[in-house]
Amino acid sequence: MRRLGGSLFGLLLLALPVRAADSGVTVDKEKRTVTIDAKVAPRKLDDEKFKGVIYPIEVIACWAYPKGQKAHETVVTFEVNPSAIHKALEELGLKAGKPVKGDVKETAKGPEVNIYLDLPQEGGGTRRVSIDKVLIDPKTNKTMPKVKFHFTGSVMSKAAPDKDEMIYGADLTGTLIAIFPVTDETVFQTNLTMKEEKYVKLETDKKLLPKEGTPVKLVIEAPAK
Repeated sequence: MRRLGGSLFGLLLLALPVRAADSGVTVDKEKRTVTIDAKVAPRKLDDEKFKGVIYPIEVIACWAYPKGQKAHETVVTFEVNPSAIHKALEELGLKAGKPVKGDVKETAKGPEVNIYLDLPQEGGGTRRVSIDKVLIDPKTNKTMPKVKFHFTGSVMSKAAPDKDEMIYGADLTGTLIAIFPVTDETVFQTNLTMKEEKYVKLETDKKLLPKEGTPVKLVIEAPAK
């Protein structure tokens, strides 16, 4: 593994432990893709604190409940460390930009990437679908507008409030891809702002996605050099 420009951030990232589950990340340098083992997420969590409410989708990929902070509003769940996916993108020569959080004037910065799901088909094989195609406005049934996804990288966060140790923030929340800047502890963000969050309410397309719990592949495609 190489250092990220010799920065303190890079040194901290490289020092992060690699879990056995991080073997669920595959890098294809020829195709310029990073593929992550994932599963279709449940849209309703069996937990009293959610009171049976189904929340609009705000992230694309997150750890499963209860570890994932956004597990109640995600498309797919996965198990690897988000920092492992950050490292994988760096293997393709990408350099993380800067995430944003909340209602700010700035927008997310970083290399633009394409995001797909490889969905299993009844006759065998898989079908690759752009992530915007699996999200719809439940009132109109129209698919999510095309957005730009940026490799922002995560902020570094305290491992615990009473400790000075800093770790890769997304490894605390389990959030990988955020649609709105509801968190900067993530690896990818879109160009959308919190202003759009008030009006863009999204749900998964049940006609396109397989049933909840089905294994799928989440594919991050880097731009050609």
